[in-house]
Amino acid sequence: MRIIGWGATDVGRKRNHNEDSFLCNNELGLYAVADGMGGHLGGERASRMAVEILEKEIADVRRAGRMEVKPEEVVPGGPHPVGALLRRAVIEADRHIYETAMANPELAGMGTTLTTLLFNDGYVHLGHVGDSRAYVYRDGRARQLSEDHSWIQEQVRAGLISPEEAAASRFRNIITRSVGFEPSVEPDLAGIAVQAGDCFVLCSDGLSNYLTVEEIGQVLTGCFYRDVAQVFVDLANERGGDDNVTCLVIYAGNEKP
Repeated sequence: MRIIGWGATDVGRKRNHNEDSFLCNNELGLYAVADGMGGHLGGERASRMAVEILEKEIADVRRAGRMEVKPEEVVPGGPHPVGALLRRAVIEADRHIYETAMANPELAGMGTTLTTLLFNDGYVHLGHVGDSRAYVYRDGRARQLSEDHSWIQEQVRAGLISPEEAAASRFRNIITRSVGFEPSVEPDLAGIAVQAGDCFVLCSDGLSNYLTVEEIGQVLTGCFYRDVAQVFVDLANERGGDDNVTCLVIYAGNEKP
């Protein structure tokens, strides 16, 4: 199976700098979107550090030949070894960002979302912190893989407001978990078997605030995958572009590399 991704990012229509970063490494099978916070200097620094540290941690393991998972290493009900690797990489990024902020007063309070996919041996492993999102498009339908770590999503889970009310709320950008803002963080982890023809989308909330999951599926149905990341960015800007917008589209195909 061949895994190939395409990415696009844009400052948007209302901001004067881009605090988003993304990683699209087809060789590693590693993809990520990070949406920084903490002002012009802090947000850019935090998101860039997150994807750079993530890439280094995974690349080091790949180079050492330690990505092969033996059946006896997979414990029923326990964390998958590749998921555990993603967890360690996210925790390492959190530590570095937090320590950098503590040592530099001008970076105080910086942090970032981080949503990442790592493909390995027929599976894709998700690591997720914050309110950037991961989707999968399969059999003509898109569905969300990640769950936002946000105050408004907590209200939805508690049944206090509807998803429609959440989408319109001015509080929807308040996140409850981030990488680097606190000395430790626990990412959400998940793993699913990849089917040939699957397409995955990672994006910052500069996109998900403007497109529903149904619309994401419609765009994927009607466009070449190599063009979709830019199509999504353009759509977000056409609908307001209030925030930086970043998108990755990753296709799992039948063809040999």
